[in-house]
Amino acid sequence: LAREGVTGIAVLNPGFVSDCLETLEEIAIQGAEIFHAAGGRHYAHIPCLNDSADGMRVIETVVRRELSGWI
Repeated sequence: LAREGVTGIAVLNPGFVSDCLETLEEIAIQGAEIFHAAGGRHYAHIPCLNDSADGMRVIETVVRRELSGWI
């Protein structure tokens, strides 16, 4: 994207429920390095929900929906 003139991006990982070393190293750190090396200026990595109250509500909602009728 930086090579196409995009100067700033924000990256989030919807497939990850929690940050892990690979998420932080590969996406947050290496992603920023690659983007900056290609001419990008502003790179933001948006952290996962982890064990925040909002994150737990999302997990609870999905689990309750998927288990409905099983219990």
